[in-house]
Amino acid sequence: MLTGVLGKAMHELANDCSGILDERVLLEGVLSSALPGFTFCKHLYVMDRGGVQVTDNISQTGRDATHFGRDRSTRPYMQGIVGTTDFKLSQAYISCNNKRPSLTAIQVIRNGQGEHIGFLGADFDLRELPRTGASYAEPKVWRQIKGDPAIRGGLFLQTRAESMLDSRLDEVLPIMHELMSEHGVFHGKLHYSSSRATIWQADDPFIYHLLNIDEVTDPDICLAYPRRPYHERAMVPQEQIPEVFEMFSKLRFADENIYLRAGSLNIINGMVGMNFSCDGSHYMPYNEFLDKNTDFWFGTPR
Repeated sequence: MLTGVLGKAMHELANDCSGILDERVLLEGVLSSALPGFTFCKHLYVMDRGGVQVTDNISQTGRDATHFGRDRSTRPYMQGIVGTTDFKLSQAYISCNNKRPSLTAIQVIRNGQGEHIGFLGADFDLRELPRTGASYAEPKVWRQIKGDPAIRGGLFLQTRAESMLDSRLDEVLPIMHELMSEHGVFHGKLHYSSSRATIWQADDPFIYHLLNIDEVTDPDICLAYPRRPYHERAMVPQEQIPEVFEMFSKLRFADENIYLRAGSLNIINGMVGMNFSCDGSHYMPYNEFLDKNTDFWFGTPR
């Protein structure tokens, strides 16, 4: 959208600036007159052919002289423009001054003989731009993320120690199933090594609830959350919730050195998350997770 809006306007303004590049006052007057036509633009400015600014920053609120003489040649939006195109809209970057995500449009200024003599710049604050696309969608594919190399290096010097949660899984798993299928919990995570659970509930999704070992093994905890129909956006069939947590248990006990430390299920996006003793993490769709067995994770039958 910005490229379409700016391309012609930047070209025309660069032509207006080309004959007065050595006249700072005239340049700034031209930029000030042109700025209202640049919707959402935060600053306009002109640089010489070396990328050094030869005007103030011209903004909707006035002129900022602190940037006069600034060398912008090493900024990301200045890289690779000459010789490829006379107009470039940068990728988003963090601004030097306000430390905010920004975009910059750069137009090469040429004289009547077509020689490159300078640059016209237009800065945009991402906060002030209109939304033109859909929200980012997390890819629903298996993703593996390596953890702390120091932990991986000492992996075989440690063995799994039975936690309180390990010894009471027969009580924990039915309660997690009940919370997720009947009480509006859409994201549940069991922290096996530290004997706790964290849950997110659809009635108040902006906070999480921490359940200690006494709470996550007490059926009365279900009374703390109102009954809710299984969420209409849920991707995970209700009957497969216990299957996911049962598979977590297998990964917890399958090996004394490489074992599951924490496992989570989100029924809305259908993703499973796991963190292992090697500090590696995995994220994958629940159905792909259920299709794999312990042979896949550990390489030998268990």
